Amino acid sequence: MPVPEDKLRLGGMALRNGLLVHGPSHWAVGIRADDGSVKVASGPKPRITEVDGVPGLRGLARLAEAFAVIPLVKKGLPEAKLAFENPAVLGVAAAASLTGTVLKKRLKGTSGELASALVGLTPAVFALRGGELAAYHGVEHKAIAAYEADDEDARDATKEHERCGSHLMAPMIAANVAGTLLLKKAMEKPTPLAGGVMSLAATAVAVEVFAWSERHVDSPVSKALKKPGYELQRAFGTREPDERQLEVGRAALAEILRVEASN
Repeated sequence: MPVPEDKLRLGGMALRNGLLVHGPSHWAVGIRADDGSVKVASGPKPRITEVDGVPGLRGLARLAEAFAVIPLVKKGLPEAKLAFENPAVLGVAAAASLTGTVLKKRLKGTSGELASALVGLTPAVFALRGGELAAYHGVEHKAIAAYEADDEDARDATKEHERCGSHLMAPMIAANVAGTLLLKKAMEKPTPLAGGVMSLAATAVAVEVFAWSERHVDSPVSKALKKPGYELQRAFGTREPDERQLEVGRAALAEILRVEASN
């Protein structure tokens, strides 16, 4: 459901050993260090406010802010382990990219683009299947849901969340497939620059669809768009965390609320 008016809008990203939480103006991270202790760090977020009222660009700005936080997290807490900070995951990503290219050449038109897009999900699936990443993804959802509900502990909240980035999957795939096909019709040999612009445009459209779905939670279209994301979360995207992992989530949540309150 939409964020209650008296609550901060929080987002997050699961780490291999903890949780990164985004607030309106700050970020906070909590991890389980190798020595077993819980460590936290926080800082201000880079903000791009000039395009807040411009559809499409505002979504790209929010994504850019999220990516810009990552090096700040690593600087503030070097022990934080990112989801793709793993040689095996990087290897799977390289293989998926190569496979996607081959599929595009062998399967023409919509089927090739769709097959390539689905193969592109392989690195994320691989990362979630091993280690604690899926559990900390569950921690992310539970911690934020408990905060928004105001009257339940994180352990009692559901591990699936209405605003999970997995709900971008369906609109992102659809927008990229449609954009690629249109580009090929417009240009006999699309240039890398044209492909890059198309990818940005497709991402902007997908984010706007995501935002529309949040504003229209009861719409049949919204529910249909989110169904793949929910299934992704249920099947392997999230896992029920244990108490030690929930402790890390509570620490990250407490830290983001502290720094946002002091702003």
